[in-house]
Amino acid sequence: MRPNEIAEVLNRPLSRELLARDLTRLAYVAKDGTPRSIPIAFTWNGSEIILCTTKNAPKLHALRRNPMVALTIDTEAHPPKILLIRGRVELDVVDGIPEEYLQMNGSYEMTPEQRVAWEAEVRSLYDGMVRIVVTPTWAKLIDFETTLPSAVEELVRRRAEREQS
Repeated sequence: MRPNEIAEVLNRPLSRELLARDLTRLAYVAKDGTPRSIPIAFTWNGSEIILCTTKNAPKLHALRRNPMVALTIDTEAHPPKILLIRGRVELDVVDGIPEEYLQMNGSYEMTPEQRVAWEAEVRSLYDGMVRIVVTPTWAKLIDFETTLPSAVEELVRRRAEREQS
């Protein structure tokens, strides 16, 4: 997929709404060769998806070996709205707590007092983190109204062909 096609998908209003959500599911190939899919907080900076993790997270070994990932951001209501993204990660080890980590956890329901306590705990626990920076190489938005999964699109096309015969 060309960069302008990816940007067109990611700049749609529904995509921007999904990119403002709290969690994505990160899929990658684990160190033992089996697939993993984990929920993880994220933020979108307009061109990259930023995830943050501990410096000792097992997924880092796997991502260093195979930096290709897939992300799913979706809704729970019917019909579901789904943003699928494939991309390549770069790992950025940082001292302290990345600002993105504090921002991406800002939408959880916390009282101001809970927020202060949470941030103090985070700062006391982590001496650094790893920013997982995902650059999208492919994107698809499925809303089940104007766009469908490709297999369903094919079934709709076949049905229309049968009806015309």
